[in-house]
Amino acid sequence: MVKLDKIYTRAGDQGKTRLSTGAPVEKWNLRVTAYGTVDEVNSVLGLAALHAEGDMLAAIRRIQNDLFDLGADLATPDLGQTLEWEPLRIVDKQVVRLEQEIDKMNASLPALDSFVLPGGTTLAAYLHLGRTTSRRAERLIAELAAKPDEIVSSAALSYANRLSDWLFVASRHVNDNGAGDIKWVPGHNR
Repeated sequence: MVKLDKIYTRAGDQGKTRLSTGAPVEKWNLRVTAYGTVDEVNSVLGLAALHAEGDMLAAIRRIQNDLFDLGADLATPDLGQTLEWEPLRIVDKQVVRLEQEIDKMNASLPALDSFVLPGGTTLAAYLHLGRTTSRRAERLIAELAAKPDEIVSSAALSYANRLSDWLFVASRHVNDNGAGDIKWVPGHNR
């Protein structure tokens, strides 16, 4: 369990931080940037939660918890070393749950005949912001996974990919099942 007695340590005053393994890295290290961006997604979902209720609020809160799991996963590189604890990892079950929820929400949505502009309800707009931030996190995680000296689990990368899909479908779902979507009209303002 996490226990934080003191919030500041001054350890980062020189531009360094530590991974959960204790390994020192620069604050701009790609792994730190990736899990920092996952934290940004979580903050956006905190804003979305202010406008959600019922099942949608419960789903957002569950995903926020999953995002801390994802951050912990990314903060603990698998270097084949023995640790004093079992690292927290994203598991396939978390990805499958997102897929099942996407399918359930998508079943009531009309097929798209154009791209959707971010907006509609306040909640939908925040979910779109979460989607775009999630896509940035996914790109960083994919870049990290592509490095030959780095290991990122396939479940972590799949979760990041599926999350942005979930946020897109959820944004349409809360926009009156797509009726409140604002559609892109190509060349409309020429």
